[in-house]
Amino acid sequence: MTTTHLSGTIIRPISGNYPAHRRLKQSSNSIFFIKQSRNRSLVNNRSCIRVSLVEQIPSKSSKVDINRLVDFLYDDLPHLFDDQGIDRTAYDEQVKFLDPITKYDSISGYLFNIGMLKLVFSPKFQLHWVRQTGTYEITTRWTMEMTFSLLPWKPVLVFTGTSVMGVNPENGKFCSHVDYWDSIKNNEYFSTEALMDLIKQLRIYKTPDLETPKYQILKRNATYEVRKYSPFVIVETQSDKLAGNTGFNDVAGYIFGKNSREEKIPMTTPVFTQAFDPEMSKMSIQIVLPSEKDINSLPDPNKENVSIRSVQGGFAAVLKFSGKPTEDIVREKEKLLRSSVLSDGLKPKDGCLLARYNDPGRTKSFMMRNEVLIWLEEFSLD
Repeated sequence: MTTTHLSGTIIRPISGNYPAHRRLKQSSNSIFFIKQSRNRSLVNNRSCIRVSLVEQIPSKSSKVDINRLVDFLYDDLPHLFDDQGIDRTAYDEQVKFLDPITKYDSISGYLFNIGMLKLVFSPKFQLHWVRQTGTYEITTRWTMEMTFSLLPWKPVLVFTGTSVMGVNPENGKFCSHVDYWDSIKNNEYFSTEALMDLIKQLRIYKTPDLETPKYQILKRNATYEVRKYSPFVIVETQSDKLAGNTGFNDVAGYIFGKNSREEKIPMTTPVFTQAFDPEMSKMSIQIVLPSEKDINSLPDPNKENVSIRSVQGGFAAVLKFSGKPTEDIVREKEKLLRSSVLSDGLKPKDGCLLARYNDPGRTKSFMMRNEVLIWLEEFSLD
């Protein structure tokens, strides 16, 4: 696909403590006691449990600069999967790494895991924020997308979550790193729920190699994911059903040259149908125009019932499914998504969109990629 879903922008809090170099200086200090606990904090609105990985009896003589470590992670973690890599000198040699399906007891093991992921999955890592959450504890929030290139259909696996990193107060290095996934409840190693979550994402979805609206995946749970869409431009006309095709020929005709300049415009994906009200009485069918096209320079439609409009973008809850998207199935998915969003304490807007990525005449139904989207009033990763 020609669009990149992950943004490279990281917004960090203002701080006066920025490291001059990537390598960390060691802090000399005294005896410490670190007790690891597995008290997990699910950062969602169904349950709020405090994340706590490291409980310490702090040494009075310890001079660990946690703010410096926070700034260091903002600079270092974006290199997790690139050629530069992370700074291994920031970690104890016997650092404890743990996620729901993997564990290692050394920095060498941790780096081996990173290398294996790079080889098999081509991961893209997005760091959202880094915060101090304990005396010697730092928590990060992230999104990781991994393309499993060994399978012919190259499925994209998405994981979002937090990492709780314990700091050794004797030397200022990271001594533990525990990952928690948003998509599962049981984050204890070894989690069969986590393994099933991974396997579930290997299903066959055929996404055409066409431009799509740009978005960033902020959070993925067991039912849906939250995306932040960049603004985009659509050509649209009135339609009658979410899963219907009424009006498609009119909007497709516009990009195929039936416009004021007889200009042919490249096809994109998906085709949207949108319901604007709770009763789904007002519908439109839409094709997204290429991002290189400015709305003010586009040719006018030849038909009065066809119009061009800018979509502001914003936060959307998205539920993905395969198969033929009949009207009954789409409305059932919309109800499931809306109820899930409400139960998570989010505020959905009226209406919804159906995104259809495939030409039904050229794609087997079990390979079709479909999505129901509901715009959200707001969303925060706090």
